[in-house]
Amino acid sequence: QVQLAESGGGLVQAGGSLTLSCVASGTIVGVKGMSWYRQAPGKQRELVASILLGGQTNYADDVRGRFTISRASHKNMVYLQMNSLKPEDTAVYSCKFTTAWGDYWGQGTQVTVSS
Repeated sequence: QVQLAESGGGLVQAGGSLTLSCVASGTIVGVKGMSWYRQAPGKQRELVASILLGGQTNYADDVRGRFTISRASHKNMVYLQMNSLKPEDTAVYSCKFTTAWGDYWGQGTQVTVSS
């Protein structure tokens, strides 16, 4: 059974940095891409960043230039380096692995940015 586990969330002051990690346990094959999503209180979940198997990346407009997504495919791990954090980045961040047979989601990790 595949499970994803995020780590690295926490409380940080505005302007600070955090690095989120997501690791997949169990046998997972056919990964096509990895993504980070976030959901703030009272808001819909939104895509933050994604990376395809070939390395192509995509970012939401409000994080481009501040966040960097990277992966270690041989370890089924994906990272999100977050710099220059703002209070509006406060949310639960979840990772997703997209495979040929469906998507796998983690439980999420809380990121809180204080002003």
